[in-house]
Amino acid sequence: MNHLDELESQSIYLLREAYHLFPRLCLLWSMGKDSNVLLWLTKKAFAGHIPYPLLHIDTTYEFPEMLEFRSWAQNFYQFELLVKINEEAREGFGSYSESIGYETHDPMTVTHELKTVALQQFMNEQNFDALITGIRRDEDATRAKERYFSPRKNNFEWDYKNQPPEFWNQGMVKLLPGEHVRVQPLLDWTEVDIWRYIERERIPIPAMYFAREGKRYRSLGCWPITKPIESPAATINEIIEELLQTKTSERAGRAQDHQECYAMQKLRAKGFL
Repeated sequence: MNHLDELESQSIYLLREAYHLFPRLCLLWSMGKDSNVLLWLTKKAFAGHIPYPLLHIDTTYEFPEMLEFRSWAQNFYQFELLVKINEEAREGFGSYSESIGYETHDPMTVTHELKTVALQQFMNEQNFDALITGIRRDEDATRAKERYFSPRKNNFEWDYKNQPPEFWNQGMVKLLPGEHVRVQPLLDWTEVDIWRYIERERIPIPAMYFAREGKRYRSLGCWPITKPIESPAATINEIIEELLQTKTSERAGRAQDHQECYAMQKLRAKGFL
């Protein structure tokens, strides 16, 4: 087995373990490259079948091209798609006295309300006990503290200072009422691994990752706070060569990560994806 085969095998093992352990399981799907790799691995893990629904947390600030890809992918893969919007925050009713949006609020506030709180609302409504996510350790220093099976408290908080050990690939699965587990099958993958696997498997991804007029998106988020990078890379091989030379972080173009010191750690501690 080569390196990609080993990563694929481990991820498939984690997906199958999660499906066996958790009756109410959902895959968080951002439509980005990592979550599309997860979708592809799911098909491999379950003989072409996708046995759990996909959840998209829609902030209402999605790039139009991403929404087009969402419609195409659902038709192509034939999965069950669940879409959640924090309607109260966007419209400014219920527990909100005003509309929450990038036009009037800072990126950390908007990210928390439209992503984290939206996910909390969804979990309270649907009672899922586990969520599969596409995070990787090399993506951000805070994410490097995660586990394959990472528990979240009933208030959605993540105790990053007290992570459970994972001996002999045994994950944390015992839950108290209201708690859930984040399942992270891509933790050991790097950004370059993801691209090499996309190339090998010919996985469909949004075209925004490839250069147009000297710019491309390395990471995709809400359009008001996600900026492209200067890049001529228009093919996967060119992207890989670029990544092997760059020293810029993958999420450098995501404004909410850099608003204040330890911004990502603070967001994730509160339940951010």
